[in-house]
Amino acid sequence: MSQAYNHAAADEAPGSKWNVLKQLLGGLGKNSTIRAPFYCDYGRNIYLDDGVFVNFNAVFLDVMPIRIGKGTQIGPNVQFYAADHPRDPAIRASGLENGKAIVIGKNVWIGGGAILLPGITIGDDAIVGAGSVVTRDVAPGTTVVGNPARPKQCCTD
Repeated sequence: MSQAYNHAAADEAPGSKWNVLKQLLGGLGKNSTIRAPFYCDYGRNIYLDDGVFVNFNAVFLDVMPIRIGKGTQIGPNVQFYAADHPRDPAIRASGLENGKAIVIGKNVWIGGGAILLPGITIGDDAIVGAGSVVTRDVAPGTTVVGNPARPKQCCTD
């Protein structure tokens, strides 16, 4: 489904890109931007609030809702994995898939190459360092880094 947007982004007038996103996504706030290419499973489970910026090569496995709050900035190559699989090998072998929603607050900054796993919530004003793997919720105003992402205990800039 995202192929239509990626094609429009490369070959058509700017207004047509917005129209494709409006049809593809579950919600698209004012002044939000997704730079092509971007990839998603369904699109309809992605909700961007006003002023969200998504850089190149974002991946949204949106089998469940992925909600991104107002003014959030997302670096290149960030991956949102709302899709999940059973831990029991016999059930997993049967092809069963499930998922858990991802919720990103307002004014969050997610650095390039970060991976967000199913079911996590990132609070308002948080920062996720580049390349971090977010396996747990992130409290508002917290900076997390690493794999798995953990709070960083410093920083003034």
